[in-house]
Amino acid sequence: MSRVPGWLGRLGAGLTEMGERLDERRAEVEKEHAEPVPAPAPTVDATPVHDHVTVVPARPDPAQAVPWGVRVAAEAGWRVLVLAGTVWVLMRVISAVQLVVLAFVGALLITALLQPTVARLRRYGLPRGPATALTAILGFVIMGLIGWFVTWQVMENIDNLSNQVQDGIDELRKWLLNSPFHVTDKQINQIAKNLREAIGANTDQITSAGLEGVTVVVEALTGILLTIFSTLFLLYDGRRIWEWTLKLVPAAARPGVAGAGPRAWRTLTAYVRGTVIVALIDAIFIGLGIYFLDVPMAVPLAVFIFLFAFVPLVGAVVSGALAVVVALVTQGVFTAVMVLVVVLAVQQIEGHVLQPFILGRAVRVHPLAVVLSVAAGGMIAGIGGAVVAVPLVAVTNTVVGYLRAYSHEQALRHSPRPRGSTPSSDVVARPADTRTEQRPEPRSPQG
Repeated sequence: MSRVPGWLGRLGAGLTEMGERLDERRAEVEKEHAEPVPAPAPTVDATPVHDHVTVVPARPDPAQAVPWGVRVAAEAGWRVLVLAGTVWVLMRVISAVQLVVLAFVGALLITALLQPTVARLRRYGLPRGPATALTAILGFVIMGLIGWFVTWQVMENIDNLSNQVQDGIDELRKWLLNSPFHVTDKQINQIAKNLREAIGANTDQITSAGLEGVTVVVEALTGILLTIFSTLFLLYDGRRIWEWTLKLVPAAARPGVAGAGPRAWRTLTAYVRGTVIVALIDAIFIGLGIYFLDVPMAVPLAVFIFLFAFVPLVGAVVSGALAVVVALVTQGVFTAVMVLVVVLAVQQIEGHVLQPFILGRAVRVHPLAVVLSVAAGGMIAGIGGAVVAVPLVAVTNTVVGYLRAYSHEQALRHSPRPRGSTPSSDVVARPADTRTEQRPEPRSPQG
């Protein structure tokens, strides 16, 4: 019985010694892995330590003193200012060479319309040079014939139209006298007198406007020649021009731009082709309505409707108003109302059926973006700017969407994968156009 307590004592002493060793080892391990703790900063006060000696408190870093939200706003603000300055300089440069820019953009639109014909002729075995020449000659001859036909129709019907306008004004005067608006003959004569006086007082301005019109005609002819030459070279040598343009892009961004180019070209081609089809349908049906309502100059008005259809929203309003005014002054109020009904019906069918079906989702632009872009283009470059504003917005939308998807794909492709994971098609995001499975090669948007 006396041995049992001794055995228990030795066992307890061994366990205690083992626990102490484990505690020491744990303390050493924790000391090795522990980060050095910085010494606490000495407390500083403004009380004098010695006579005539005062310790000044340390000031914080200015960057740390500024609130985080203010720093973010400042970082974003100067970048926005740089972008705004860049856009302003770019707009000044474009304004200085406005004629050249509009001519080149017009050539791009015409090339987008004619290039499929060149490609089709080349598939039939015709060399590029003859195919380009044949397509360009045929396209410009058709445009010239349309202009000549409109001018011929106007000159042929100008005398008859002036007589009908005078008769229409007389009928409108009689209608106003008998209308419930209580318009008197004296008021109508006073309005006519005021118009004559306004024309007489502004004779000098009208003359100067006529002289400026000569300058406008010269600039228009220059722009037409530039557009013709640019169209010829784009049709013939578009691939090499695109490849040369890609060389100006930094090498890191070149694959993305090379993939965005063909998609932008397809968007532009679809827009121009769809706009031509929609404008042709509008001109045919509105022209037929005007013709059956016996409105004079139905064919020239239909051509004007076709041309104005290339200016979204604004062109339809202007061409429809022109047709209604001609019907009002020549055939009376009832015919004008019927023409207005025909114009509104065709434009509603165009907006809700034709454009979504023909143009499709690839070139669909929000109506607010259409209005703002047309207004901005008209303020910057007049009618030409209003014409090219919407296709530029559509192309920009396509390019930005593709580049965003492309950059996202590259970020996912080069990001480190978790350990033990396998590449999966569900993880890697594809660009907006799923038809491109590999990195796009630098090639012409026309190819």
